[in-house]
Amino acid sequence: MKILLTNDDGVFAPGIAAMARAIAHAGHDLLVVAPDRERSSVGHSITLTRPLRLWRIASGPYEAGQDVYACDGTPSDCVVLALEEVAPETDLVLSGINRGPNLGDDLTYSGTVSAAMEGVVLGRPSLAVSLAIAPDDAEQHYETAAEVMLRLLDRFPGTSLPKGVLLNVNVPNIPLEEIRGILPTRKGVRVYVDKVNKLRDPRGLTYFWIAGRPEDELVEGTDVWAVAHGAVSVTPVHMDMTHFPTLEHLRDTFTSVTL
Repeated sequence: MKILLTNDDGVFAPGIAAMARAIAHAGHDLLVVAPDRERSSVGHSITLTRPLRLWRIASGPYEAGQDVYACDGTPSDCVVLALEEVAPETDLVLSGINRGPNLGDDLTYSGTVSAAMEGVVLGRPSLAVSLAIAPDDAEQHYETAAEVMLRLLDRFPGTSLPKGVLLNVNVPNIPLEEIRGILPTRKGVRVYVDKVNKLRDPRGLTYFWIAGRPEDELVEGTDVWAVAHGAVSVTPVHMDMTHFPTLEHLRDTFTSVTL
């Protein structure tokens, strides 16, 4: 397949470099277009207020001969420029490997998942992959996530995904031999405790730092439950965010309303 690889951690991040090596060694035709710096948690933003620039990367953590571009925009900008200008013949969009999980309600913030969403918007089968690295983890098993993605690509080629659906993949940060299977899951619930920290700078002025500590509802069958139990989570995410039961309720409610 002709694969576009992007991320939100930046073009020089170890995760995207590991994924690029694995894709190239598997024999796929690879193009990398990624942000020139970290763009985590930018969501599905597109740059409309300034020009965008795109340039080739001649060095860095990539193997010789790989086709790599940096962009000074968001992850979604990278996908738009790649598919519209650089490689319109792309078969599949792959976003990652993200440093840290994208579980539960993280989907609404994630630049990694949003890049895959932009691929779906532009008519390409798309996958997002994240490695569930915790802040205090001593090791980062990007090779585990890369191998998982290669096996998913072999089993589920991009053309088999329904239109409008992307796969959000989260991989535990453990060696491959310790992975306890691949589980199809639904989106779980992840909330952040103490999300806003109020602090003072050296001049005594107040500033705020948004972070927080994640707490997951570990319900079996969800993405957060799967990763917590050492399994790969594969969640199909539908771009149509309509809540159909409520839509039917509204139809019943408004049927008798006259203007």
